[in-house]
Amino acid sequence: MYFAALLARTEDGWEASDTELDDVETLSDLADLAREASAEDDTVLVLIEQEDAWFGVVRIDGEEDPRIYVSDAAAAARSSYGEILLTDELLGREPGDDDPDLDALDLDGTEDGEDDEDDDAESGGGSAEAVPHGPVGDATVLDDLGVSEKELKSLSEDAVTEIAEALGASEVLETVR
Repeated sequence: MYFAALLARTEDGWEASDTELDDVETLSDLADLAREASAEDDTVLVLIEQEDAWFGVVRIDGEEDPRIYVSDAAAAARSSYGEILLTDELLGREPGDDDPDLDALDLDGTEDGEDDEDDDAESGGGSAEAVPHGPVGDATVLDDLGVSEKELKSLSEDAVTEIAEALGASEVLETVR
């Protein structure tokens, strides 16, 4: 089960709204959706959580590039919502580097023995291996809002609620749950 919410910082505190991510296909779409939730160029947080698997935080400050933190990239990679957050840049890959390099493949139809198998095992084989198990992204994304890097990395179950509590936004978040 997924939960996604927008928290927009205003002069009066935080405003929450639940959000439907079905029409969001890219990080750019998500950032645009978040910017629409803010009347000014205030900070907007997109909090996404898949129960007991992973959570993600996307921070948009005005027109700046989104800052992203994902608690478990491998778990998020198996999720359509997680795939939105796991950009090539976040994973340290060159854009469009999802497919194996065809030049690196041995396509001559012969088998050279165990050496090639060892090379495949060392290189990781495919794109699924390129996604690390564990957190990726900017773990300092909430530092100035009261959630340190260490605290963010230690969150697991009910992370979105704990983040909202630390921000002083738990009451407004509960209105959209």
